[in-house]
Amino acid sequence: MGVSDLTTTQQTQQLLALDRAHVWHPYGPMPSTISSQLVESAAGVRLRLAEPLGGNRELIDGMSSWWAALHGYNHPVLNAAVREQLDRMSHVMFGGLTHEPAIRLAARLVEITPEPLQHVFLADSGSVAVEVAIKMCLQYWQSVGRPAKRRMLTWRGGYHGDTFHPMSVCDPVGGMHQLWTGVLPDQLFVPEPPAGFDAEVDPAYAAELATAIERHADELAAVIVEPVVQGAGGMRFHSPGYLTLLRELCDQHGVLLVFDEIATGFGRSGALFAADHAGVSPDVMCLGKALTGGYLTMSATLCTGELAHGISRGTVPVLAHGPTFMGNPLAAAVANASIELLLDQDWQTEVKRIEHGLRTGLADLAGAPGVRDVRVQGAIGVVQLDHPVDMAAATEAAAREGVWLRPFRDLVYTMPPYVTDDEDLARIAAGVGAAAVAG
Repeated sequence: MGVSDLTTTQQTQQLLALDRAHVWHPYGPMPSTISSQLVESAAGVRLRLAEPLGGNRELIDGMSSWWAALHGYNHPVLNAAVREQLDRMSHVMFGGLTHEPAIRLAARLVEITPEPLQHVFLADSGSVAVEVAIKMCLQYWQSVGRPAKRRMLTWRGGYHGDTFHPMSVCDPVGGMHQLWTGVLPDQLFVPEPPAGFDAEVDPAYAAELATAIERHADELAAVIVEPVVQGAGGMRFHSPGYLTLLRELCDQHGVLLVFDEIATGFGRSGALFAADHAGVSPDVMCLGKALTGGYLTMSATLCTGELAHGISRGTVPVLAHGPTFMGNPLAAAVANASIELLLDQDWQTEVKRIEHGLRTGLADLAGAPGVRDVRVQGAIGVVQLDHPVDMAAATEAAAREGVWLRPFRDLVYTMPPYVTDDEDLARIAAGVGAAAVAG
């Protein structure tokens, strides 16, 4: 019997069996012990599954595909951008060659990010963007004759990716990379910043930051943090005042400052970039996820002219990094379209609308049994439990409400696409509540 003779259900089961046997999913075992959901198609804010989950084949995506699909799925403007570029060229090497989509993207990113970021390195993923950022900082100090400055300082509770240097600046205890203790570079950690976007800067914590940076300034290449929102390390929010403080301390002690805006860039926190909440600029900024509207993988590492020119004056006057698909024309074209689609609309009002909807929809969970905290910032809603979440039970409960969520650790959270309407937003909130109770 050939594939064409199989029923739709049989084809689905065959695909899922192959998936379990051969496809290694993120943060999962191999062979897989949990069956993934097979997605047939996606449009707007909805995923259509091959088989029902929680009694529903269509689920509202409360995750924006890991925070990337800010315009939803199958968007006509983004589809057109990809098709038009595909008719011209899908890819060309970036060594010795260049092309219009990448040039326009770099110029646009320089225009919309804080000054004095001037130079753009296009890479493949957020983790690689952080890898490049750290390499830039290390090579800068090598080039200007300060090779001892080769350590990074960060605060606990952070997450910056899964390649080696990014793993070294993720939370060393609560993160996912304890296995590599003793193998990764030995970085410096201070306690996580006090919680609360609207909280005042804590003088004792400010003093601790100042002491750590001053004491280690001679060996510090840079401080790297996720501004305002710590993502996969715990979905915590902190005051923009700590960004201002870090900028002052780094300037005072000759240390570079890196902002990892892979999760927060393009409006997610309520400002176009989280750095804008504080009105400060880092020496290096990492972007990814929503850069292409969730269509294709691409990231960007931006830096100041001072940093780039410092590297160029070194004995090795080039940044020795060059991904094969660097500056991919398809990804650059859809990134340009996604940025313009975002900026041509009143995205601030849409994010505030989502923020209001999440605050309203999640409010009743505060103080509920098993719930430790409920917090919302921009288009991010988080329910923190007082116990590890039962992912299978929580996922099933959310699906019964018609919502796709992906809880982790003790967190049930949502980052909806900006195009989510009020009715679907209410359903997402209901899904979060159901997942929190079941988990």
